[in-house]
Amino acid sequence: MSSVAIDPFERVVLVHLDSAYTLARYLLRDEHDAQDVVQDAALRALRHFAGFRGGDARAWLLTIVRNCCYSFQRKQRRQPRTVPLDEAATAVAMESADAATVQAQEQARIQRAVAALPPEFREVIVLREIEAMSYADISAITAVPVGTVMSRLSRARKRLAAVLGNAEREAS
Repeated sequence: MSSVAIDPFERVVLVHLDSAYTLARYLLRDEHDAQDVVQDAALRALRHFAGFRGGDARAWLLTIVRNCCYSFQRKQRRQPRTVPLDEAATAVAMESADAATVQAQEQARIQRAVAALPPEFREVIVLREIEAMSYADISAITAVPVGTVMSRLSRARKRLAAVLGNAEREAS
């Protein structure tokens, strides 16, 4: 392939690889599997780039990544695994070791709660809260109506609140 054919692809699509990896990592819950799937998705995007009609390249790439993730899971038939939400969780600067420990415990609790969500809820949480995508873009990526995206997001937030709230009540 000539570099002329790759330059537009690099400029339009490859700039979104970080978002692609974030989504894959949350859906697959394994960094190595996520890397493999993102590589596969990028190759698919390159092969089909001529069919890209413009618009939001990020949403287009994330749709490919999402589909590749679910195809990978069907092939692998793996049990869910937890992964750190290192990029998603905002680290608060803390001065004491005790405060850092409390923060790490809270972060782990949130990670477990997100990991426990069903895939259709987990993906909308990741796309909205971590990737800051619009409802319309999430709708395009997940191939469901905007109303369904909003409903799933609401239900995911309620489940997270219930799980995180119950843990607080149990601890007291």
